[in-house]
Amino acid sequence: MRLPAIEVSGLAKRYVIEHESQHDNLRDTLHHAARKLWRRARWGTGFEREEFWALRDVTFSVQPGEVVGIIGRNGAGKSTLLKILSRITAPTAGRVTMRGRVASLLEVGTGFHPDLTGRENIFLNGAILGMSRAEIRSRFDEIVAFAEVEKFLDTPVKRYSSGMYVRLAFAVAAHLEPEIFIVDEVLAVGDAAFQRKCLGKMENVARTEGRTVIFVSHNLGALQALCKRAIYLAGGRLVSQGPAPEQILQYNRDLRQATSGESAATKRFGTALTLEEFSFQPRLVQPGGTLEFRLVMSAATAVTAHDVCVLIQSAMGVRVAILDLRCATGSYCLEPGRPLVIEGRVRSIRLVEGDYLVGLYLNTTDFKGDLSDLRSLAVGGPESTREITPYPPHDRGFVELECDFHTS
Repeated sequence: MRLPAIEVSGLAKRYVIEHESQHDNLRDTLHHAARKLWRRARWGTGFEREEFWALRDVTFSVQPGEVVGIIGRNGAGKSTLLKILSRITAPTAGRVTMRGRVASLLEVGTGFHPDLTGRENIFLNGAILGMSRAEIRSRFDEIVAFAEVEKFLDTPVKRYSSGMYVRLAFAVAAHLEPEIFIVDEVLAVGDAAFQRKCLGKMENVARTEGRTVIFVSHNLGALQALCKRAIYLAGGRLVSQGPAPEQILQYNRDLRQATSGESAATKRFGTALTLEEFSFQPRLVQPGGTLEFRLVMSAATAVTAHDVCVLIQSAMGVRVAILDLRCATGSYCLEPGRPLVIEGRVRSIRLVEGDYLVGLYLNTTDFKGDLSDLRSLAVGGPESTREITPYPPHDRGFVELECDFHTS
């Protein structure tokens, strides 16, 4: 049985934050000065100290050749974890075992000497990874071709743009044969074409060369495409780990719950409009099944609604379908005391199984914009329906769903 490439057990990292208090009167200032002298005599500093735990009791393992994503909000502890795995910083508690040579790409500038040329930094990084000059030369042309910086190879990297810097850094880290490859959000610096190139390279080194990849990104679509498994961090703790789609779905649910500060029943937008009701049945619909919906809006003053659309997004926030509820006469007129009620039925839900977010797009004389993720919708059904319901490729993307509706 092969041992895990990465083993993390009870990992914790504590930082000490120092504060200097501000005081408005003489008595408090003198009292604070006395305490400051006492703290300086005891701890060597006059500042108030506060402990901050960036990580606490994190435990997981990664098998050789596995591609694992790490997700979480800003401040969840992702970057701290990667710095510990890369041996840039030491943990406060716990144990980390890394079996293999590690190459990491954490931020622009990591591992490069700014005064050395691109050529010299390639050899420097290879030497840091323990490779001989002959081994580096054998991969040199591949690195340069991948990074697309041939014209600037003998220019000091401090004169590179951030995109050039990242291209070369990724090419070096990916081609100098580390057993463990750690990549942070730094790829967001590159253009879309290079990001696709990098994702393809990471997938290739894991699948064909058996290398282990740890990938952190806020691009959840890219993370799901690359990683089969994900680790979800929040507040420095490991919330859960498992198949990437499940962890991303849980992360999105927690994010929506944390950022939702309004009632689920009503929602005010603009200065006059109120969404009184937005519902649909069933909340779990089978692929190809029907979906009934009801939308009720009221207005404090006279409002004209030019466009009313229901938006359906994937769990990743990508818009996949739209219900166009525009009035046949061109616009709806809302008046105080006379709410607008739109009821209807989608004849066939042509969406693949999964969890979706449902919102609205409104263009009125009082408000214009998207109201995304107002409700959640699940598309699924018995195991038997998954095998017999066909989905042409064009139905998997942005489609306009057919529906019947009426107003009152």
